Amino acid sequence: MFNDNQIKTLKNELDSHRVKTREKGNIQLSYLEGFDIIETANKIFGFGNWDYAISKLEQVSSEINQNQNNVICYKAIVQVLVHSVDHANDVSREDVGFGIGVAKTQADAHEGAAKEAVTDALKRCFRSFGNQFGNSLYDKSRNQNSNNNTPHQNQNYNNPQNQQHYQNVNNNHSTNQRTTQGFDRYEFQSLYNLGLDVLEQNGYLVIVGENQYAYRDVIKASGFKFDPKTKTWWRSLEQGAA
Repeated sequence: MFNDNQIKTLKNELDSHRVKTREKGNIQLSYLEGFDIIETANKIFGFGNWDYAISKLEQVSSEINQNQNNVICYKAIVQVLVHSVDHANDVSREDVGFGIGVAKTQADAHEGAAKEAVTDALKRCFRSFGNQFGNSLYDKSRNQNSNNNTPHQNQNYNNPQNQQHYQNVNNNHSTNQRTTQGFDRYEFQSLYNLGLDVLEQNGYLVIVGENQYAYRDVIKASGFKFDPKTKTWWRSLEQGAA
């Protein structure tokens, strides 16, 4: 499918100058921008030798936040197709993305959420082609706590009320006693955009943060279930992406 030069380029280490960072949910996220992904695809595969199609684009939720802004979430499924010279060995990739739009008007919120969801899905599709498209940024060891026997620590976890919720979930699901080995934080970008956080321990993920009920549709879309006893949203660590 790929020629020797393309394979060599795909195997090269990712240039750190291309990597951007931002703080979300008390976590520093590393990512590549959408335009960077497109430029890289044009350089490696050539103009016109790849394309993408939006298989699905749907609204997941619509809320009004405390600032009276529209908060809208979209889910997109995008398929990327990289063409071979004879079009006999084309490579296809498909993945899902989420986007959050926050604006005073519904139109602007819809636009922002839809664009972000498509870009997110596009980046996740290209991830499968290796480091040049940011696959190394998904390395779970980057998010590991130095002590694997303790859960991820941040300001939300240190809140006594959240610790109690966290402990209740652990007790409720005590049949799984192993310590987690990290998870793909990029999968929950839509939650971080809302100011929520995801914590892990003993094979389960739980959500902490304010206004969880208002964002229940987005949380459900990320594969979490609600435990009415502990009033906690949780999901298994091994569970696939929603």
